[in-house]
Amino acid sequence: MSGNRNVLYLIIGALIVGIGVLGYNLYQEKKEPQGLQINVGPDGLKVQNK
Repeated sequence: MSGNRNVLYLIIGALIVGIGVLGYNLYQEKKEPQGLQINVGPDGLKVQNK
């Protein structure tokens, strides 16, 4: 019975770590990029320093 409990704790721990990694990846994806941004559009060329 103690072996089943250890496996359950391992699965719960892995899920918590996975949720943390996914949250961090989503945060990094939505964060504004730093550096130089170059846009080409109907108004012409725009260069912005971020």
